[in-house]
Amino acid sequence: MRPPLVLAATVFGLGLAVPASAQASTIEGNWKTDDGKSVIQFYPCGAQMCGKIARFLVPEPKGGALDDKNPDKALRSRKLLGLRIFWNLAPTGARFKGKGYSPEDGRNFNAEVWREGNTLKVRGCVMVICRTANFTKV
Repeated sequence: MRPPLVLAATVFGLGLAVPASAQASTIEGNWKTDDGKSVIQFYPCGAQMCGKIARFLVPEPKGGALDDKNPDKALRSRKLLGLRIFWNLAPTGARFKGKGYSPEDGRNFNAEVWREGNTLKVRGCVMVICRTANFTKV
């Protein structure tokens, strides 16, 4: 009777380990940007992930921070707080690939996001120039 018990315990133990490793790669949650100015919330949007500016960690100007660097003049008066800046982040293995927007310079970029422990790696590329930022879990 011992072998089936050992097998059952092993299968049960492996079943518990799977969610822990799957959870380790999730990007969902609140992450402080590498410059310490804001918190970005990554959340499910359909079968993909999105990210929005959840809050600022520095004082906003009177009237709120605006998307004043947007190349589309009609969008320059929209508030940044709550603005979706990552979208279509589809899982590709342990990483998510999609699109992003930087309100600091008004540019869209190709985004790649992945988790390493309590660090969220966010790589943005415009043409062949890429930059990787390290966000920290809030």
